[in-house]
Amino acid sequence: MASESEDRTGLFALGIELDGAFTHPVAWRARVQAAENAGFTFATFGDSLDPPESGARLDATVRAGFVAATTSTLGLVPVIAATYAEPFHLASQLATLDYASRGRAGWLAADDPATARAWGAAPRTTAAEIRRERVDSIEVARRLWDSWEDDAVIRDFAAGKFLDRDKLHHIDFIGETFAVKGPAIVPRPPQGQVVVFGYGTGESEGIDVALVSGATTEAATTAIETARAAGISRVLVDIAITLDDPAAPAREHPAASAREHPSPSEHPTAPTQEHPTAPTQEHPTAPTQEHPTASAREHPAASGRVHHAELDQRPDAERSVGTDSSGRLTFSGTAADLVGLLTQLSEVADGVRLHPTAVDADLPVLAHYVLPALLRSGLAHRPVPGSTLRANLGLPRPANRYAKELAR
Repeated sequence: MASESEDRTGLFALGIELDGAFTHPVAWRARVQAAENAGFTFATFGDSLDPPESGARLDATVRAGFVAATTSTLGLVPVIAATYAEPFHLASQLATLDYASRGRAGWLAADDPATARAWGAAPRTTAAEIRRERVDSIEVARRLWDSWEDDAVIRDFAAGKFLDRDKLHHIDFIGETFAVKGPAIVPRPPQGQVVVFGYGTGESEGIDVALVSGATTEAATTAIETARAAGISRVLVDIAITLDDPAAPAREHPAASAREHPSPSEHPTAPTQEHPTAPTQEHPTAPTQEHPTASAREHPAASGRVHHAELDQRPDAERSVGTDSSGRLTFSGTAADLVGLLTQLSEVADGVRLHPTAVDADLPVLAHYVLPALLRSGLAHRPVPGSTLRANLGLPRPANRYAKELAR
């Protein structure tokens, strides 16, 4: 089990979305190991009950569990829609992932209202209904993770006792559409509570980390301030990126090639000819000949004279399910441009989650030119082996609510 590091604040977290059309486990493992070696804090794995265009695949929790044993520092955050999922099983899956990863599990609680038919459930059609299901599921998961106190397992072989029954608790949740008695079937996770990510900024809704969007950095800053006012502990900015390959002009980027030669197996989030981030010679964010390792402070992006943010107008069907309905901050340009933008955002945000347009093309550029610059400057820190995702995000390990009640 991972030891809980001392709570650290002021950390700038670096996340990356690694979902894609690849279904072979070798591809998942290669991507995740590349992200970990680069120094990312966490990776998210998109998911939906609707199969991707490339065919069937395993769900995000299974994929995260598969790579848990081959990684040691990267936080693993599957996207799981809470709208129709059985919250008891969902909490058990995530607690198991936390054990498998030695305290590096997270959960991006998303909405997936279009899959009611797959579950045979009554569709939730209004925003209030969908929010209620999501918030209730998060609350049930949190209560179940606390339903075992940390020292409930005693393993006293001589006395013939394995558990202290007084340290297991019924959660007795009764919601509008479901009720859960508890306790859980998995002991309390190593982190105490799996880190819960979520979209939206208006209310905390039981999440630890908010992913916010904005059509511009100014709009993203406003969203950050709103999330902080709602009491959310950590606020990260979602950014869709298309990076110039230092060895090739952007027009030769795989994303551009995909637009010219579309393939049935292309990444579901690959850009189309209508995609606003298409790097063309006329586009204001077309790549320059600058060396990618140029000082961020010397680049116009650092001074605010160049702004590479624009509205992501892809339809929801082309996004990972669960993305919020508002525009996501997007970026296209050189690695040095991106370092400048992240440096700028670090003044107001607790981190970012990057969405590469073409993961296998952009990830090497991030690993060779972007993250090293951020690590050298001290803006970001490489996760330490043995630390938990909570510690790497600067979040404390929460006390058990039932233990607290008994101690009063």
